[in-house]
Amino acid sequence: MTRHLQDIFDESEYPDLLVGLSMADDAAVWKVSEDRALIFTTDFFTPVVDDPYDYGAIAAANALSDVYAMGGEPFLALNLAGFPAALPEDIIVDIFRGAAEKVQEAGAIVAGGHTVDDDEPKFGLAVLGFVHPDKVLTKATAKPGDVLVLTKPLGVGIIVTAYKSDQADLEHVAIATDWMKRLNRDALAALQGKIVHALTDITGFGLLGHAWEMAIKSGVAVRIRFDDLPFHPGAAQYADELLFPAGANNNMGDYGEHVTFAAHLEYESRLLCFCPETSGGLFISLPPHEAERFLADYAASGHEAWRIGEVLAGEPHIAVY
Repeated sequence: MTRHLQDIFDESEYPDLLVGLSMADDAAVWKVSEDRALIFTTDFFTPVVDDPYDYGAIAAANALSDVYAMGGEPFLALNLAGFPAALPEDIIVDIFRGAAEKVQEAGAIVAGGHTVDDDEPKFGLAVLGFVHPDKVLTKATAKPGDVLVLTKPLGVGIIVTAYKSDQADLEHVAIATDWMKRLNRDALAALQGKIVHALTDITGFGLLGHAWEMAIKSGVAVRIRFDDLPFHPGAAQYADELLFPAGANNNMGDYGEHVTFAAHLEYESRLLCFCPETSGGLFISLPPHEAERFLADYAASGHEAWRIGEVLAGEPHIAVY
């Protein structure tokens, strides 16, 4: 589909399109003036939790994340919803309320949207944000010598899947839900004033799928230390029980040929690295001294982030050891 659209739209004819199909990043970016560029993104999905308020809040945090992943701040959102005709109105209201309050927390506003009838609930947002044209951050400029930092633990995909099959500890679900509702706003704020070479967020393609996007677009190799990866409580347990979502196997099929694992890492550990995430953390590539500054500033603001690997010169590839 992307190739077909590129045949229709010659992006060289749109010099103000700073990020479009040819870059395939987290959002589109359009320069509107010398000091302002518009970020535009959208995302929606089926319920990942039972509570409608939490579902709305998670969907909103997930959609807003793409604006933060481009280095910007959101300011306007529209609801995108598909609900069964028989779904009780109070459930729909709670979904909308969860999303609206999360958008408000981000300093933005929900200004409308569109709803259609659908047999399976689907909800998300289209989001607009602003960024200075010279401060747009993409996944395509990681540099050898950079440190890789992650701002949220991994494993919500397998925890949600275990929950849907009634095999998850409710405490594990509650912790994962809390993390999915957290905005990436504070992480981006802690990056201000620092040299950041590349930035994306970890969502449906899993850690290694998004790491590969950064590697191939930047023309670098990536090395990740498995023992330094943060996982949500319960994720390793459910991996041992092989409760993976189908998306984990899909991601391994799509990206596995680009990844080399250390021999001691078993199949369950490997597949866990491909597990899709929802409203995951920022994945940051920055020089070592800037990484130390970021980690210190982020910790001072009451948050934790994890140094999980490094960027190397060489043909695009991922090594997990």
